[in-house]
Amino acid sequence: MSVESIARVLPSLLKELGLEGGILGWRAVTEWPAAVGPQVARRARAVSFQDGTLRIEVEGSAWRYELELLKRDLLRQLGQRLGSPLVRDLEFVPARGGIRR
Repeated sequence: MSVESIARVLPSLLKELGLEGGILGWRAVTEWPAAVGPQVARRARAVSFQDGTLRIEVEGSAWRYELELLKRDLLRQLGQRLGSPLVRDLEFVPARGGIRR
């Protein structure tokens, strides 16, 4: 089986097994920096995805407040990047141990 044929079959197999949402959710974690840009990514890191919510660790309360104000735009940017509205909410929590730069 070639790589091309695996790429054609994999999406339908994941959907059939009920794993498609989880894969897209983890893709949201990895795509967060590209979706929000370097300035935000330096201060906020996506750490998990569950039931439509992407959990974001944020450096400091000022950044947390700012991101809450930008939530609607950030969700739109993520949806466009993923090609799916799977991420329905963002949960901003204090960073444990700081954000690595």
